[in-house]
Amino acid sequence: MKKNKKVIITCAVTGAMHTPTMSDALPFTPEDIAQQSVDAAQAGASIIHLHARNPENGEPTGDPKVYKQFLPAINERTDAVINLTTGGSPTMTVEERLWAAMEVKPEMCSLNMGSLNFAMFPLADRYKSWKYSWEEPYVRNSDDFIFRNTFRDIEKIMNIMGDHGTKFEHECYDVGHLYNLAYFADRGLIKPPFFIQTIFGIMGGIGADEDNLMFMRKTADKLFGDDYHWSVLAAGKNQMPFSTQAALMGGNVRVGLEDSLFIGRGELATSNAQQVTKIKRILNEFSLEIATPTEARQILNLKGKNNVSF
Repeated sequence: MKKNKKVIITCAVTGAMHTPTMSDALPFTPEDIAQQSVDAAQAGASIIHLHARNPENGEPTGDPKVYKQFLPAINERTDAVINLTTGGSPTMTVEERLWAAMEVKPEMCSLNMGSLNFAMFPLADRYKSWKYSWEEPYVRNSDDFIFRNTFRDIEKIMNIMGDHGTKFEHECYDVGHLYNLAYFADRGLIKPPFFIQTIFGIMGGIGADEDNLMFMRKTADKLFGDDYHWSVLAAGKNQMPFSTQAALMGGNVRVGLEDSLFIGRGELATSNAQQVTKIKRILNEFSLEIATPTEARQILNLKGKNNVSF
C-alpha cells in the first residue's frame, strides 16, 4: 500500500439504498444534491461520489439528464473530484448503470469488483409509514436483490470507461473481490495506482469486525504491494470508528449519507458536510493532514476536472 502523507476524504452524498423516509437530510433533488456536494467539499472532502435520484420522489435513476442537472453546478462551484457511480442500484441493468458515466466521462467512477447479495430488508420494520409508494417494496424486496457484476460486466465497464481516461474507485465488499481485482490487474486491463475502497458492514458483504479490517488490508498488500491506495468505508454505526482506524493505518476514508444516516449514537446527521466536518476534526486531532482536491488528483493520477464532458 502506498502510504499518503495526507488523507483523502471521499463523501458519498446520496447513494441508492437509503430512502427519503429514513432521513429528511438525504438529498434527492438536483438542487439539494448539488448544494450538499458543495458544502461537503468546502468542509474538506476532496472526492464527491454521486448517484442520481428522481427529483419527484427520490427513487434511484440512471438517467443522464438528471445527472446533468447537478454535475455542472458542482464542477463550477468546487474543485472537488467528481466520482460517478457505475453501481446505480441493484434493480438496474448494467447498461442503465453505465448510461450517465458514458456520457459525462468523469475523472473517477466506482466499480464493484464482484456480485453479491445486497440487502437492507430488516430496516423496513422500523417505519410505520412511508413518504413515497416505491420505498417500502424496494426496501422489503432487497431480500431478493443480487447486485450483479460478473467478470464480463467488470471487463465491459473497465474497457468503456478506461477509453475515456476515467480511473476507478474499486469497491471491494469481500476478500474475493480483491482477488477479482488482481485478476484484471494481472491482465493489464487497469493500470496502477489502484484506488481500493474496502467496504464493511453491508448485509451480504464482509462484516464490520476489526479482524476483517486487518485481513482485507493484509490481503491487498499481498496482492498489490505498493501499487494501490487504500480507503475504507463502513456502514452505519461503524462509519466513524473504521474510518479513523483506517486513517491511522495510513489509509484514506469515505463518509456520507450513502453509507450512514447518523452522526452519533441514535442521532441522525443533518447533512453530508456534518459527517465530513466530524471525520476531518478527528483526523486533525491525530495530526493527520487532509488532502486537497489537487493533491488527490496527483496521488491518484487523475485526468483533471477540465477533461470531463459536463
